[in-house]
Amino acid sequence: MTAARRPAGKGTAVLILAAGQGKRMKSRLPKVLHRVGGRPMLESALECAAALKPARTVVVIGHQAEAVRAWVGDRAEIALQDPPRGTGDAARRGLKGLSGFRGIVVILSGDTPLVRVETVERLVAAHGASGATVTLAAARLADPTGYGRVVRGPDGAVTGIVEERDATPGQRRISEINTGLYAVEAEFLGRALAELSADNAQGEYYLTDIVGAAVAAGRPVHALAVEADEVQGVNSRADLARVEGLMRARTCRRWMEEGVTVLDPSRTWIDATVTIGPETVLAPGVWLEGATVIGAGCSIGAGSRVAASRLGDGVVVKDYCVIEEAELEDGASVGPFAHLRPGSVLRKDARVGNFVELKKVELGVGSKANHLSYLGDAVIGSHVNIGAGTITCNYDGVKKSRTVIEDGVFVGSDSQFVAPVRVGKGAVIAAGTTVTEDVPADALVIGRTAQVIKPGWAKRKRQESKDRRGGSRTGGVRRAATARTSYKGE
Repeated sequence: MTAARRPAGKGTAVLILAAGQGKRMKSRLPKVLHRVGGRPMLESALECAAALKPARTVVVIGHQAEAVRAWVGDRAEIALQDPPRGTGDAARRGLKGLSGFRGIVVILSGDTPLVRVETVERLVAAHGASGATVTLAAARLADPTGYGRVVRGPDGAVTGIVEERDATPGQRRISEINTGLYAVEAEFLGRALAELSADNAQGEYYLTDIVGAAVAAGRPVHALAVEADEVQGVNSRADLARVEGLMRARTCRRWMEEGVTVLDPSRTWIDATVTIGPETVLAPGVWLEGATVIGAGCSIGAGSRVAASRLGDGVVVKDYCVIEEAELEDGASVGPFAHLRPGSVLRKDARVGNFVELKKVELGVGSKANHLSYLGDAVIGSHVNIGAGTITCNYDGVKKSRTVIEDGVFVGSDSQFVAPVRVGKGAVIAAGTTVTEDVPADALVIGRTAQVIKPGWAKRKRQESKDRRGGSRTGGVRRAATARTSYKGE
């Protein structure tokens, strides 16, 4: 039977089932807040819901409800399921929040983070085109263990869904599984949920029973085939790791299609929230997380981690750097083994070298700190040279203070700046200097003790040490001989 296309404007609402306890996770964190691709699994369902521009969205919560409620915020309405009594009961409680709605209800799961927006849109389109009362997404798995099976009649039409615990041996051999994604007419859904029974192996109300109810009522049911990898649910830590791997591979593949070189996708982590420009190269072991933005033509070295940071075009991050909540402008260079902590800003063409740590520092255009330095709470102007071993002493045990180094300053190695202090333009800080007072522009500062030379001192010390070692050996021999003599005398 070919049904006419459903009239436009009927409206869509979304139910997201997120009340599960996830006992097999053995976690104090609600299952749907465990992260995949750098964000809680529930975020994927909320993203899919938002893409439909629904009239209403309701998230059904239960286990650790307040934590989930806080994460959802004002992005959706909340319905509470307490105690947990199965997916059917969860949907029934969610539908109460849609009182009066007469359109299409799309039901999503909070623990299937690989579901794409395009797939949910395709589900809704297929539902409208088929004229079905219930449309479900189905997939075929080589190993369907743990999933409800889609049962079909001799003519291939869907006749129901049977949960694994209630399935016969023959039904368990079915490879087509229910994914938990549905599009259902609201009016029918309300009646079907009200008639659910908990007479089953788990003593719960199964949402899947609405399919059998539709068939029994002579209402059309449509099954949309989707990719199996996309609809894998998470019920354990092993599931979480497997889904994370699939998400990571998907994300790497997407960026490679956009012109990014990923040298070893199996060892590269890119969160779903990251943006990367073309011609950027990612070495093995790179981890990009949070709201990170990487420009075009960048190079990120092996083992480096960039979190919630913004990198301009042509930025070079050498091996084994950590960059957190920092900003690097075009042409900046970092590493290897550098640490940029929150609030650090590298202006155009600035350079930070090996074993340098920055915290709340602005390093000006073309300035460089190439070796073994700690710079904290500082503003450093353009074209400044920071010598090896330089430290800004920003903490006096009570408060943090700022160091300001103006344009064109040369800082010699092993210098310390005791904040608060300001160094004027073009000044030179001699190696080994401790700066405790403001320095005027173009001045030379030497803040170290005077060198003292004592001729012959080292030679004399070596001879004295040699004599002491010789005397010790002689004394030892004499004591041993005395001991032997004493023993014989006894």
